[in-house]
Amino acid sequence: MNRPLADEIRPKTIEEVVGQRHLLAPGALLRRLIENGTEANMVFYGPPGTGKTTIANIIAERTRKTLYRLNATTATLQDIKDIIADMGTLLAPGGILLYLDEIQYFNKKQQQSLLEFMENGSLTLIASTTENPYFYVYGALLSRSTVFEFKPVSPEEAQKAVLRALEVEQKRSTLPLSWEEGVPLQIATACGGDVRKAINAVELLCQASPGETGSVHLKKEDALQVAQRSAMRYDKGGDAMYDMASALMKSLRGSDPDAALHYLARFLEAGDLITPCRRLLCSASEDVGMAYPQAIAIVKACVDTAMQLGLPEAQLPLAQAAILLATAPKSNSVVEGISRAWKDVKTGRTGDIPRELQNVHVDSTGQERDQGYLYPHQFPGHWVHQQYLPDALKNAKYYEWGDNKTEQAARAYWEKIKGGPV
Repeated sequence: MNRPLADEIRPKTIEEVVGQRHLLAPGALLRRLIENGTEANMVFYGPPGTGKTTIANIIAERTRKTLYRLNATTATLQDIKDIIADMGTLLAPGGILLYLDEIQYFNKKQQQSLLEFMENGSLTLIASTTENPYFYVYGALLSRSTVFEFKPVSPEEAQKAVLRALEVEQKRSTLPLSWEEGVPLQIATACGGDVRKAINAVELLCQASPGETGSVHLKKEDALQVAQRSAMRYDKGGDAMYDMASALMKSLRGSDPDAALHYLARFLEAGDLITPCRRLLCSASEDVGMAYPQAIAIVKACVDTAMQLGLPEAQLPLAQAAILLATAPKSNSVVEGISRAWKDVKTGRTGDIPRELQNVHVDSTGQERDQGYLYPHQFPGHWVHQQYLPDALKNAKYYEWGDNKTEQAARAYWEKIKGGPV
């Protein structure tokens, strides 16, 4: 029975690893540590299929420590105790190198159980995680480790692994194996920076290809079908989702409709309607705001329509909303204004509500007390000078007019009514 292709061609040396040049190029820090036989504790952070386990294996080969592997999704506290029990015995005379995959699934107590042994050097930890370690790894453990971020592998780099996988499949195959020009790059591109996924796609493609003519010829259309939907990394509630939401929001704010449509399409491909709808609604007030006040009503209508239609038709109103927001004039006067006001409230700068603005009260005799409130609609221009803020804040300025046409027109209107700068 053949080994899984991804395991069979797993790199054994740094030179064979594809991608991660920022970590493994000659002179790079991680490469120097590996070449010097380091025993430092490390946390490898990045998406799946980017070489974290491979690098851990290479490090293990260069140390005299006994290698133990645990996956935090299934490991228990007893598993850790069993490993610690081997320290100083013939089973681990030089100490232990523990490779802990998916460390984010270990609770605080499980992570704390490693600290004492990391401190005295009897245990070297290499942990990997697909989530941000600064959120998921216990602080004391993190302070004893060096974090290295692994990045998605570029199609050009991933293609090297795909070609190596195809060469192995050629040797495995009982029939002559060939492929159309462009197949390796297409698989490498479709893997979305996940080399393991690309290699698995090669293996599946070779298994599925017919050999009726006495040979196996891999076609681009089959490669596309095997790799479909795999180019996108998406984990609802995880870093990938929040990164994509941030990219969509910043593209809208940056007035780039093409980028906005791209990130919206990625959400749609993942089947997530809620997240982009929230970002679109937020951007209508946060980034467009008073420069085009009607945007919030239009975007709300687009979002409601999308939720009623569902996918795939929901793509149309959401795309309309994204293009509208990306091409609309921008103003952040709304978010700046409420931020200034809220800051005062949070810091206790409030004061009593002016008597003129209070609700109508009655005294002990049942008679209404005079408020002195001036009703603006009884005055020219529907405005009269009157203090609205509490005494402690009567000169506070929260809202600043934006420099767009809409807000400047409103400013000019009120300067004329009020007879001076506003």
